[in-house]
Amino acid sequence: MLASTQPNLVDFLLLLSYPLHPPRKPDVLRTSHFSSLRTPALFVHGTRDIFGSITEVASAIRLIPAAVELLPVESAGHELLTRQNRDSLPAKIVEAFRRFTS
Repeated sequence: MLASTQPNLVDFLLLLSYPLHPPRKPDVLRTSHFSSLRTPALFVHGTRDIFGSITEVASAIRLIPAAVELLPVESAGHELLTRQNRDSLPAKIVEAFRRFTS
C-alpha cells in the first residue's frame, strides 16, 4: 500500500504470496490500492494458495497501471516452498526478478 501513495519510494516491487483475499472469502479483496500503484511489480504466487487463485491474481493485477508480471509456482500454497522446489525456487525467483527489472 505504501508504494501506491509514495510512487518514488522504490523502483520495483517483489510480492511473494500476496494475500489477495482472506481464505474462503473471495469477495473481501485487498486490491483497493492497485489502481494507484505506479511501481512495476513482480508477483510470485502458488497455484494452490488459499489467499487467491492464480486466475484471481492474474485478474487483479490488471488493475495496476504499471508494468506487472506474475510468476506462478506450481503445486505451492501460500508458503511457496515445497519439498520439491525448496532447492530451486529461490534462485528461480531471483532470476525472474532480475529479468523483470532489467
